[in-house]
Amino acid sequence: MKFAMEESELAGLAKMSMQEIDASKATKDDIDVRLKWLGLFHRRKHQYGRFMMRLKLPNGVTTSQQTRYLASVIKGYGKEGCADVTTRQNWQIRGVQLPDVPEILQGLADVGLTSLQSGMDNVRNPVGNPLAGIDPHEIVDTRPYTNLLSQLITANGQGNPAFTNLPRKWNVAVVGSHDLFEHPHINDLAYMPAMKNGRFGFNLLVGGFFSPKRCEEAVPLDAWVPGDDVTASCKAVLEAYRDLGTRGNRQKTRMMWLIDELGIEGFRSEVEKRMPQQLLERSSPEDLVQKNWERRDYLGVHPQKQAGLCFVGLHVPVGRVQAEDMFELARLADVYGSGELRLTVEQNIILSQPTPSMKGLVACTGSQFCGQAIIETKARALKVTEEVEKRVAVGRPVRMHWTGCPNTCGQVQVADIGFMGCMTRDSDGKIVEGVDVYLGGRIGSDSHLGELYKKGVPCKDLVPVVVDILINHFGAVPREMEEDDDIVTEHDHYKKD
Repeated sequence: MKFAMEESELAGLAKMSMQEIDASKATKDDIDVRLKWLGLFHRRKHQYGRFMMRLKLPNGVTTSQQTRYLASVIKGYGKEGCADVTTRQNWQIRGVQLPDVPEILQGLADVGLTSLQSGMDNVRNPVGNPLAGIDPHEIVDTRPYTNLLSQLITANGQGNPAFTNLPRKWNVAVVGSHDLFEHPHINDLAYMPAMKNGRFGFNLLVGGFFSPKRCEEAVPLDAWVPGDDVTASCKAVLEAYRDLGTRGNRQKTRMMWLIDELGIEGFRSEVEKRMPQQLLERSSPEDLVQKNWERRDYLGVHPQKQAGLCFVGLHVPVGRVQAEDMFELARLADVYGSGELRLTVEQNIILSQPTPSMKGLVACTGSQFCGQAIIETKARALKVTEEVEKRVAVGRPVRMHWTGCPNTCGQVQVADIGFMGCMTRDSDGKIVEGVDVYLGGRIGSDSHLGELYKKGVPCKDLVPVVVDILINHFGAVPREMEEDDDIVTEHDHYKKD
């Protein structure tokens, strides 16, 4: 069976009526079987001609823009359309009709979403701590790991045939909380944070699953991997399961059945053979998850790890939302939060407050849409701020304003730090987009206009300039970072409380 359809195939199928599709066994199989690899599930019995679409959403992180797009899709289907928060930190939308699918898939791509490889014998959504990055008690930020796992599994959203034909579906979780919000023990593979000889990494649990005939908790593999080997170890486990797993009675094809057949040491040996160095360290006794931890309730208002900020846990009864609910969730995320929503495996949603530097960020229209603007502002303001936040922790709100030209629609003179667009020369003498930097603007009863601090800074060289300003004028603290294989981990994330 082919993995997935080419665009031309899907477009052709979308033009056929349901009567034409059902008249041919081949096309009937297409919509009832093959489309599942694209994350489309025909609800033949209860919603004939309509589909459920399942997204990929590593760590349950989504944006207000993505949420609005999904809301706009289901709104078009009236009472037939709705969405669910799933038990794998994911969105599913319902009521989708086949003629609309090519346009919907393009819309998903435009907002950075995909439904690829979310069904059938594929890897389900990688789950992690829903409070990653904002949890005052977190062990490690799970988002970099779940993102890398998702990229591995789907080849960065392009489709990865290596993992599209497993013996059965397969689940993975990365734990970053003492509360085990990630439900690791019911996953086929779970990463449990642990130190070993001064190095941070994970002990591995394997084999957890539910089925009508059998339910099992995951068991220790007696293996520890450093943080840098999360994707390599996931790939090795998947390949062992793919190559050796039983392909017969579908009630006996989950990975635990293979573990039973080989024994835990036999299975471990097969995984070890598939590791890059054909080596797998034994597990570490230095677990970072506190065993006597009393599980917290994330619903309601709670302090974030960022001083002065809070996150809000929202209860979503049974995880079901309508289009208007989703629009309102997106609005709340923008008005009161960071524009981000976190889905949980218990079908709820968490809104986090913006960081001190993000919450005070202002930008004019910029050259994308304004003929007066000298430089692009909005996307650049976000990118520069995100890069700065990777380098320093800001303990109090800092108002940063961007304006594309001297008309100063972005009001840079009243900002703590202001950036006014200009053309300047870089270190090679080339004319490039830049900014004049203003500093010291104040609002309120002691209002004061900011003054020119530095003239003609190339935009590409701006991040270290802003970092220095935040450290020297606003008390920001440099972050100690490790960067390796695109994983960025803060040292203090995995220290014991």
